[in-house]
Amino acid sequence: MNSEALKMFEKASFKVTNQRKAIADVLFSSNEHLSADEIFKKISSIDPNISIATVYRTLLLFEEFGIVKRLDLGEGRSLYEAAGSQKGHHHHLVDLESGKIIEFYDPEIEDLKERIARRLGYKLIDHRLELYGIPIK
Repeated sequence: MNSEALKMFEKASFKVTNQRKAIADVLFSSNEHLSADEIFKKISSIDPNISIATVYRTLLLFEEFGIVKRLDLGEGRSLYEAAGSQKGHHHHLVDLESGKIIEFYDPEIEDLKERIARRLGYKLIDHRLELYGIPIK
């Protein structure tokens, strides 16, 4: 199991079951955003006893404890990525026509979010930025 995932499990006081370990391994070893169905397909080839319901329940639990981040594509579609991934802090632009996800980091946005929080009297602890668009023809 990825050491980063294991640390997150310990912090959340999770029991490390084989199925949870398999789900975490898939997420932490992937460079992609994965749907629950894609995670299920990858794991079921190794463990045919896992159910799609287990994958969904585990992803909800992982999200609640900050082990994964969910990207909501609308219409009941979600993709998941490991929190604290090797990619570091980043944002997403979702192409609504193709479903392609473009990851980006912008120092101007980082500065602006800090200024806004300070102006409103807050210290920013965390944030998430997801942009949705269609290509300009």
